[in-house]
Amino acid sequence: MTTNPTAAPAGDNNVLDAAHLQARLERLRAALDDCPMEIPASLAIPARERLDEVSERLALGVDHTVVSLFGGTGSGKSSLFNALTSLQFADVGARRPTTSRATACTWGDDAEALLDFLEVADDRRIRRESLLDATDQDAFAGLVLLDVPDYDSVNTEHALQVDRLVPLADILVWVVDPQKYADAVLHEGYLRGLGARQEDMLVLVNQVDTLPAGGTDALLADVRALLDADGLRDVQVLPVSAVRGDNLAAVRELFLERVSRESNAARTASAQLDDIAMQLRPAAAAQPVVTRPELADAAVTTLVHACGAQAVEDSVRSGLAHTFPRAMARPGPPARDAVASIQTTWLRRTTEGLPGAWLRSVENVVATPEALAARTAEAVGSVQLPRHRAPVIELAWWGGVLAALVGVVWTVVALLQGQDFGTGLVAPLAAAGVGLVAMASALLARRSRARREADEYARAVRARLVSVVARDLTRPADSVLARHRMLRQALELPRQ
Repeated sequence: MTTNPTAAPAGDNNVLDAAHLQARLERLRAALDDCPMEIPASLAIPARERLDEVSERLALGVDHTVVSLFGGTGSGKSSLFNALTSLQFADVGARRPTTSRATACTWGDDAEALLDFLEVADDRRIRRESLLDATDQDAFAGLVLLDVPDYDSVNTEHALQVDRLVPLADILVWVVDPQKYADAVLHEGYLRGLGARQEDMLVLVNQVDTLPAGGTDALLADVRALLDADGLRDVQVLPVSAVRGDNLAAVRELFLERVSRESNAARTASAQLDDIAMQLRPAAAAQPVVTRPELADAAVTTLVHACGAQAVEDSVRSGLAHTFPRAMARPGPPARDAVASIQTTWLRRTTEGLPGAWLRSVENVVATPEALAARTAEAVGSVQLPRHRAPVIELAWWGGVLAALVGVVWTVVALLQGQDFGTGLVAPLAAAGVGLVAMASALLARRSRARREADEYARAVRARLVSVVARDLTRPADSVLARHRMLRQALELPRQ
């Protein structure tokens, strides 16, 4: 019993059709199934029971609007039913009460499950489109019109049917006649207790064709005064005639407008889902919780220092820059307490705002400090240290040293032999110059290599530790937080 699906564009969140409600129900069920350890049983068990109730309600079909005609004996309900449906289906006769069983006419489909629930007998059902091929009734798809037994019948069973159908109808149409519109059974037994449903009520003053000229206005004034006294000032009153057809088109327009809105069943199902979600909210964080890249980066940086990789990088940079390379530092296993502090800090900042059960779930899936320390040591230890010497650089350096020495000795010998500076010293000085240039180039190349090897070592170590943090902390936590996001989405909590 909800809105006609054709009444609003698809995807309109304000339309409570069966598909929308069923999808919402399934999201809540999936969240309960996927979060058994995080949603306390004290919340999950009653939520499942209430979801089953909503499911049963949805199974009846909420894409229908139930309009029930209620009235006393002689009010002309059945005649009005036939006039509104343009069918001669409801029983009309002289013997009273005429309507002993509810009669239903449906538009669009046969609403079988719903009519079973409303206890309308199979032989008291008719489908409007099953008899007429005209398309002028298409707009009423989803309407279910009921002709209900008389509320003032001497037969107790009839009154019980009325009492059962009043809360189930989406529109309560009270049909009164000029003789019994002030009936105490109607006003005291029903109308005065329905103040909360004024927007769902309509009073039809039938048989106005039997009134003398000018009598309709006086009758309507009396009916209006009685309704005001009942606290029903917002209930609309229309004079109608099943015989002449007075205002039947207006009544059909009111039904058409109501079909385009959600039904009581849809509103009730939606309200129940809202309430279930509200009861489950303590199981989820008020704000979204996600793993943050900056926290992973901070954990990696701290692990680099904890295992001594930073000291190794510094020793590579300084050691390889010397002519005679110094011994390079070696990484070692990080201290358990240091890794425990890193893990605790990452957990605390990542899970901020999570309920305790979710925090424990994250703690259970991420690596322990011992495991994280072991994998950190393994990852850093797998990074090879650079060789102490580079053959090309060393060849250039020592070749330059040799050339410089040769040039210096050659120059000294030439000077001792008294050779002319302009001619005899050109070659030895050139040799010495080439040697010095080679030495300077080798020195620059050695320092450049030292920086490059240090940077490459640092990048390799960091890349391995990024993988460790992702495998042991981020990805396991993401798997838990993905379920938490699904729960928040099912509860329709804000994303920001």
